[in-house]
Amino acid sequence: MRIAIPVTGERLEQHFGHCEKFILTDVDPVSRRVTATTEVPAPEHQPGLLPPWLKERGVTHVIAGNMGARARTLLQEAAVEVFAGAPVEPASALVRQYLAGTLVAGENTCHH
Repeated sequence: MRIAIPVTGERLEQHFGHCEKFILTDVDPVSRRVTATTEVPAPEHQPGLLPPWLKERGVTHVIAGNMGARARTLLQEAAVEVFAGAPVEPASALVRQYLAGTLVAGENTCHH
């Protein structure tokens, strides 16, 4: 599995489409251990661009803060699992919590 987290600086960017980069974390699906982590600069913001862009990079899961309905729908149509409402924390902490089943979603306040 490959988990993508939109970040600005070293922490989750609350607005999915406006991040500086994505942290891509590869996880062995059997052992659920991290096997690799890569930083990829985000493309310039354009509505509808990120879902196919992430899918082309092998992303199977996205952990995000706030995400609009269109982005969420496009990701789900591309068979990418979405976890929205994540807190502003470093990507590595979010991945650990997600894999342990302890990541708690807050409110997704994006309504576009």
